[in-house]
Amino acid sequence: MTGPAIDGVLVTWGERLFYPGNRVVRSPPTPRLGTMLRRKASVIRQRIEATVRRAPQVMVKVTGGGRGMGAIAAHFRYISKNGRLEIEDDRGVVRTGKEALHDLVDQWRYGGSFIDEVSDRREAFNIMLSMPAGTNPDLLKKAVREFAKAELDGHRYVMVLHGHQANPHVHLSVRAESSTGKRLNPRKADLHRWRETFAEKLRGWGIDAEATRQPTRGVTRNYEALWRQRAREEGRLWYSPPASKTGSKQASSRSMAAESWAHILNALATSESAGDRKLAKDVAQFAKDLPVARKILGQGHRAHPLDREPQQRQLPHERKAGRAGPDIDR
Repeated sequence: MTGPAIDGVLVTWGERLFYPGNRVVRSPPTPRLGTMLRRKASVIRQRIEATVRRAPQVMVKVTGGGRGMGAIAAHFRYISKNGRLEIEDDRGVVRTGKEALHDLVDQWRYGGSFIDEVSDRREAFNIMLSMPAGTNPDLLKKAVREFAKAELDGHRYVMVLHGHQANPHVHLSVRAESSTGKRLNPRKADLHRWRETFAEKLRGWGIDAEATRQPTRGVTRNYEALWRQRAREEGRLWYSPPASKTGSKQASSRSMAAESWAHILNALATSESAGDRKLAKDVAQFAKDLPVARKILGQGHRAHPLDREPQQRQLPHERKAGRAGPDIDR
């Protein structure tokens, strides 16, 4: 397959694999040289390469939220260790100490709509952004600062770095109501976009990071909510959810991912580019560890392109003479 044709396949199926908002898969576009197509394909290749080498995955998790100023103030005290850790607000002001906490609570209580001590609605969201052990905590905080400016514009928020634990992470508490009165209500699609933005900001600071969905990575882990973990530690909960995700929805997601990987693998393996064929071998190796490996690799259906040596194309006059095509190594 030629370059434009490969790019078309990668964009068509790569968007389905890495960007869940694109549910409709259309036929690959007619092969043509197009700057936009090449740019999109380049991004998809980068996402494929990062996924198959298992780049560190970012974590963005909504851990709860305050229903009233009493709960919000308690969370401020918790994440700042009662004022001992630096707490930074949306204006970039960094403070420590109990007096700074009291001042911050008053700002949130009276700034904008008044927040009662106890409210029947969620007045703030608590978000945790984390990376694996070994990540530079200072660069992590810089990435979170950029993330907050990009995704939480118009909202008041505070952030505290916890770099003293095994996995460095930042606690971000966001006021639900923005300066224009619009309320924050994060949904699953928002969380995935937040992960994408966070990973992008980390890469901007030289930190290897990805935000690939579980079905794309062949992972089915069922993460337990923090409140369940704490309740079990305190002996208040005995039920444990399944370790792996199950159900028709999960099966459909895994099947969709397998189909996408299969098309991508076939396109890369038949590419004229040596770099693409090398990436195809990495994808094949990655796919062997996935639960849907048979579907991706096409075992039992046909020989996979990786098992065949690419054939040289012959010009018409060469085919007539029965001669081999030009040696591309010379």
